Amino acid sequence: MSAGLLVGVVGTVALIVLAAVVAAAETALTRISRARAGGFDIEENPGAQALIDLLEERETSLAPLLLLRIVSHVAAVAIIITLVADRATGGLPLVGAAVGSAVGLYILPEAIPRIWALQHLDRAALISARGLRILLRMAPVRALTRLLTGIANVLLPGPAGATVISEDELIAMTEAAAAGAAIDEEEKDLIESVFALGDTIVREVMVPRTDMATAASENTVSEVIDLAEAKGFSRVPICGQGIDDIVGVCLVKDLVRLERSGGGERQVISLMRKPRFVPETKHADDLLREMQAGLHHLSIVVDEYGGTAGLVTLEDLVEELVGEIVDETDREEPLYRSLAGGDLLVHGRMPIDQLEGLLKEDFADGDWDTVGGLIFHDLGHVPEMGESVAVNGVRLHVEAMEGRRITRVRVDRAGAGDG
Repeated sequence: MSAGLLVGVVGTVALIVLAAVVAAAETALTRISRARAGGFDIEENPGAQALIDLLEERETSLAPLLLLRIVSHVAAVAIIITLVADRATGGLPLVGAAVGSAVGLYILPEAIPRIWALQHLDRAALISARGLRILLRMAPVRALTRLLTGIANVLLPGPAGATVISEDELIAMTEAAAAGAAIDEEEKDLIESVFALGDTIVREVMVPRTDMATAASENTVSEVIDLAEAKGFSRVPICGQGIDDIVGVCLVKDLVRLERSGGGERQVISLMRKPRFVPETKHADDLLREMQAGLHHLSIVVDEYGGTAGLVTLEDLVEELVGEIVDETDREEPLYRSLAGGDLLVHGRMPIDQLEGLLKEDFADGDWDTVGGLIFHDLGHVPEMGESVAVNGVRLHVEAMEGRRITRVRVDRAGAGDG
């Protein structure tokens, strides 16, 4: 092998290796997020601080890498074609060399290093960051980077558009941060709850009309205070001609103030405040903002026919974010309890998504929001005690009812195959 050929081969191999390293670095620095980089322990990862610095000005940092990759490809192809041209006659070998080098340069310094960088994103980014920061500190490179950035700004004037990150990407980043102990599990759950609230409608979080405690407009102040004390409520809806005719809301503090001044026998209609009505399809996050801005803590939920579907309080909405809030006035039985053998005993009004979370199962979507609604749908009729349905590998047994309302369901995790 002649000296010229040896130099050409060594030079081509070196350029291919350089292009492969640059491709891996470019892929890693393009795909990794600032949030993920910020979660690295700077003391344990020597390249963490360099990576954070580079990502602060990602476009400027990547400019020399892009130029270096293009130069490596062009130089490698030029050397290969030159070596072939010196030792071959005719145009066919040159065409073959051009096609072969194009295919080889796609596989070796492009596809393989990029796939490796995607599979080892953190490692590739940390290693690349240290080398790139050294490269950017060189005066000629800094000058060239400024020149390239200036040319790009002239060709593409105007501010760069903000990076759009989807909800799924944000949730994935949150899970990655929790897995890396950058945030606590409780913080991850809270962030996911914020996103879930935007997809939740009021019907899913309201107190249904069957559970509502109301007073009649002709009731006295003392009678409504007794009701509020028995139920542990601070606000009581007032009905006119029935539950579908909510005419006002009374605050217990107003009633107590009047009773202490000797007005306990007055009718509550004189102390009612104007009720606020919301459709059952309203998004929970929108209602939360309205309640904060309007300084009201209770809204009456109406269905598409104008009838009362239930009520929703500010506490109901906040519980969707932070979980169940139990205070000294809460007297409701829990929505579920665990039984021996892994079974569950749940209330018929338990939300389906809560049961899915307990069972780690996803049930089919439908026009129901509760366990009772799912059973009604699957049976196709009002159930009787003892009836059951099989759903997604579990069997739901109806164990107690109040009228046509399912109040207790046993969830048998191993009984879906039973008749």
